[in-house]
Amino acid sequence: MYMLVEKRTNSHLHLKRSPGIRSWSLCVGIASIGLAAAYYSADSLAWKLFYMAGCFFVAAQNLEQWEEAVFDKNKGTICLKTFNLYKKILTLSKGGNEQVVAMLNEIRDVNVEEETVRYFGKGYLVVLRFVTGFSHPLTQSAVLGCRSDVEAVAKLITSFLELDRVETPQDFSQSSETEASDADEPQIK
Repeated sequence: MYMLVEKRTNSHLHLKRSPGIRSWSLCVGIASIGLAAAYYSADSLAWKLFYMAGCFFVAAQNLEQWEEAVFDKNKGTICLKTFNLYKKILTLSKGGNEQVVAMLNEIRDVNVEEETVRYFGKGYLVVLRFVTGFSHPLTQSAVLGCRSDVEAVAKLITSFLELDRVETPQDFSQSSETEASDADEPQIK
C-alpha cells in the first residue's frame, strides 16, 4: 500500500504511510542474526553486546520511514512530514523528524513517476509539481509494483485540490478582461 487516507473532509486531507511488511521482515531478520550471534558465540559479554548493537543498528537503518501528508485548504498549506527511526537513534532524539511546508495554490500538477529500484525492478511514487518549476515527491521512497495504488492516491489529491477542473469559457473571458485592463494603463518610461 502506498499511502492510507487517515482523514478526509472538504477542507482537510490527511495521508499516512508507515513501514510495510517487507521492511519489518528485513528489520526482524537482521536483528535476529545479532541475537543468534550473541547467544551461540563463546565470546565475552562485551563482544555479544557489540553483535547485538551492531545488528540492531543495521536493522534500524534498513527500516522505512513513517510519512505523512496533510493538505489543509483552511490554512492553504500542505505539510509533508517524515520520521526516521535510524536518524532518531543516531542523533539521540534531536533529529529524525523532517517537515516541508508549501502553499496549496502553488501546486499545479500531480504526477505518478516511475523510479528504478536497484535489484527489485520499478517503483512508483507521486510527485507534486509547483508553479516555480520545482517538484517534490509526496514520499521519500517508491512503492514496488502496485502502480494502481499510487495512481489512486494521485487522483485523490488531484480531485481534492480541484486540479482536474476544466476552465469554462467564462473563466477565460475573465482572465482576458484583466489582461485588457492592464494593457489600457499608461506605461511609465
